[in-house]
Amino acid sequence: MGAHHFVCRPFPDYHGIYTGESRFAASLWTSCRFNIPWLPDLLFYGQERDSQVTFVPGERLDPNLSEGKHCNFFDMFKNYLKTALRSLLRNRFFSAINIFGLAVSMSICMGIIMLVADQMMYDRYNTKRDRIYRINSIPIGKDGQSLTETATTTLPVKQELIDNYPGIEKGVRIIRGFANNWIEIDQNVNIPVAGYFADPEILDVFEYELEYGNAKTALIEPYSVVLTKKAAKKLFRQENPVGETVKVGDHNLYKVTGVIKETGHKSHIAFDALASLSTIKSMQADGKRRKDLDNWYTYTSGWVYILLEKGTTPKTLSTHLEKIQEKHFAKLTNPDVQQKVKYSIQGMMKITPGPFINNPIGPFLPWVFIYFFAGLAAIVMLTSCFNFTNLSIARSLTRAREIGVRKVTGAMRWQIFLQFLSESVIIALFSLITAIIFLIVLRPLMLELSFARMMKWDLEANYYVYAVFFLFAVIVGLMAGMFPAVVLSGFQPVKVLKSLNTMKLFSNMGLRRALLVLQFTFSLIFILTVIVVFKQLKLFMRADHGFNMEHKIIVQLNNTPAEALKNELLKYSNIESVTAASHIPAAGITYGESVKKSLEDKDWSTLSYYSVDEDYLKNIDVSLKVGRFFSPADGASNKNFIVINEKAVDDFHFNSAADALGQEIIYQKDSSRKQIIGVVKNYNHQLLMEKMGGMALIDNPEEYHLLQVKYSGSFEDAGKTINKAWTKINPSFKVDYKDFEGEVHKIYDIFFGDLVNVLGVIASLAILISCLGLLGMATYSTETRIKEISIRKVLGSNDASLVYLLSKGFFAILAMAIVIAVPIAFLLNNLWLEKLAYHVSMDVGVIVPGVLILMGFGALTIGSQTWRATVLNPVDNLRGE
Repeated sequence: MGAHHFVCRPFPDYHGIYTGESRFAASLWTSCRFNIPWLPDLLFYGQERDSQVTFVPGERLDPNLSEGKHCNFFDMFKNYLKTALRSLLRNRFFSAINIFGLAVSMSICMGIIMLVADQMMYDRYNTKRDRIYRINSIPIGKDGQSLTETATTTLPVKQELIDNYPGIEKGVRIIRGFANNWIEIDQNVNIPVAGYFADPEILDVFEYELEYGNAKTALIEPYSVVLTKKAAKKLFRQENPVGETVKVGDHNLYKVTGVIKETGHKSHIAFDALASLSTIKSMQADGKRRKDLDNWYTYTSGWVYILLEKGTTPKTLSTHLEKIQEKHFAKLTNPDVQQKVKYSIQGMMKITPGPFINNPIGPFLPWVFIYFFAGLAAIVMLTSCFNFTNLSIARSLTRAREIGVRKVTGAMRWQIFLQFLSESVIIALFSLITAIIFLIVLRPLMLELSFARMMKWDLEANYYVYAVFFLFAVIVGLMAGMFPAVVLSGFQPVKVLKSLNTMKLFSNMGLRRALLVLQFTFSLIFILTVIVVFKQLKLFMRADHGFNMEHKIIVQLNNTPAEALKNELLKYSNIESVTAASHIPAAGITYGESVKKSLEDKDWSTLSYYSVDEDYLKNIDVSLKVGRFFSPADGASNKNFIVINEKAVDDFHFNSAADALGQEIIYQKDSSRKQIIGVVKNYNHQLLMEKMGGMALIDNPEEYHLLQVKYSGSFEDAGKTINKAWTKINPSFKVDYKDFEGEVHKIYDIFFGDLVNVLGVIASLAILISCLGLLGMATYSTETRIKEISIRKVLGSNDASLVYLLSKGFFAILAMAIVIAVPIAFLLNNLWLEKLAYHVSMDVGVIVPGVLILMGFGALTIGSQTWRATVLNPVDNLRGE
């Protein structure tokens, strides 16, 4: 065979003439034309069938002879893109599995990104945000131990800082207890509005811009109020309501002095209206409100924010607070009544998301929830990346010839590495487009979650969010393609297939088998957790609380006279009993007071209580163990009595329930005493997550907020009766009533119901992605053994034996995943189950259904491919052999 001369210029400044014989030399020329960089050695010697290829340096190329082209990075990546797209189109099935799997998991992760972005947007609008700090309180127990931190604090600390310490520009007190319902005088309508009392500085510190009114004077005078634009539209027909008056509950008339402009800014302080804090001073003077503005030992009434002067550091503020703490709490004049606290500060940008603390001013998302959601998304993302790695390696084994040619013709390892990595990034970008479509569909469903409505999520995306999405997709592509790219680019051409097949991660376990085992392990853990959470939710919903919840309706009083409405309701034949109460039992709200049995006791203990009238026990069907209940004949004297449960008898160390009768309980807040007149049987007045604690029933009409109405017949008819009675007593307000049992179960539905939904979706996606990976591997395995199957059929093997032959390895993978997942799921679920007072157990009734679900999906996935292989005609597959 004669010598052939081939001309190539692989680099712009490196040129010469290659001469050689045989196909090998021709392949060199081909590689040059397609921009595959050549080895930079001055001499290349290759041997094939006694042929020699030599490099002759130093000769100028003849432009007329040369078809070589300059190789630059743009051309190289353009070539990578072409190759990647061709590879995707040539392997449509595997590409579809990878794109769909990544898209599903990316949509979940992107939802978490939107959630975090939504929370991170709070208070960003404020130009003073880095100088605003909230003063929190850490109550100190009698034993000197710190209790749970609260966002509220002692209100006088604001003025103390401003008057006596440098570096403080302004302070704002925000106090709860403003409004539940409004009545607009001219139209005589009621609209629920949420709001706070606040210092005038709130408009400047938090940069609330007024559309109407003067910000400097709007919150100066008593009984003045500033509305949000949204609240103003609900209350008034005119555009500018400044100067109009409204009545709030049974308070005096309030004058509208401003309307806050709508901006779309997110603030962690949620409200519809702000009333002047000077109103509280007027109410205190009239005896309508407790004097807590100057009380150093009440820390739950409101929140205090401090604006530091420029140049003042947070450490300076902390030092000031330490001095104030020493001044007011080092030596208490009456330790039995005064509560000692320690101050801490929290920057405004660290409130939401932030640490979990008590008494937040508005809904916020603690970091622990973000970590939880992110952990779930990360697991789903990992299963997709495992899929990608698994299928990429399997598919790339069929490209061994391509890898070999590239290596033989001089391609560097980093170039093959970039080739595979670019393919994975392109798949991730295709997945991003699909994921955005999924996210558009999923967003309304996410916002319908009870938890999402409670937290007031909107999950709006912006340019920054989409930029993060794009960056996230690139990172996912790099992460998913990194391992296959490293592995495949690192082996010698003739060893690629052999090395990957023999690679071990564990004893006798190949790489691809290990990844599939991990995928199905995650899937089974999710499945078992969903079953446990669902069973726990059913336990809460069906549990016997010890009191009757059936055929009862809760009616919110909303400043309506309880006795008048009660008497009116009892006139109707379908109303069996009515009682007034402060709050719903076992619904998540607990009132408490610090009490002790005698002055000789060293420590105060917190006793949960309900304010109820004389018909309460009859209404909820709870009996007295000993003693008596409140009597209408005692009238106002009922305020001096108290009824406790059996657990409180034990807590106070009485010898027996009978021994407790006639004893007195001392209240810390005012040193008053209440006599025990009765003991009721224990019933679950708290959430079932908590152990049953001591509880008291007292008669304090000032704390009645609702009526519990027991009815006969249907809920709809009872509702009509309540409407009629309400109209006669308080026609200006719209009645608000709900099902008693539904309100008790509401808290469980918000947390556990939403958790079942979220985990159910995650588990479904995890098993779907895992099955897609299993489907791809089963398809690949079947296709590579199609001739073996045909030969076995010709030799007489039946279909059942062939199905067993093809599927036994995959069922071994499922069995291995079950062995690993069950104990892990058992340990993880017991960690949180043991924290609940009443909980289910992770037993056979949980494990067996979960395992059957996994095996069912696995059998369906594997069987679809193995059965397809057995029905093929062996003649077609062996023709030409």
